[in-house]
Amino acid sequence: MATIIRLKRGGRTHDPYYRIVVMDSRERRQGKEIDIIGFYQPKARPEPITKIDKDKLNQWLKKGVKTSDTVNSLIRKMGILRNT
Repeated sequence: MATIIRLKRGGRTHDPYYRIVVMDSRERRQGKEIDIIGFYQPKARPEPITKIDKDKLNQWLKKGVKTSDTVNSLIRKMGILRNT
């Protein structure tokens, strides 16, 4: 199964939040997730909130799961992965 770490949207209109999930890459955006590893709240004040379970992330990356571009940039901003 081709898996990917991506964002899954939730929340109201003009007030989104996102779960960072592991899911089948062929599944639609709102499809069934395999694992939830964190969340991202871009509209939180005074600054956006990002929380990622580093242990789960590292387990999935060791299994060869790829990340979407957006999730990759969030991980880099948190300092979990170095820029490559």
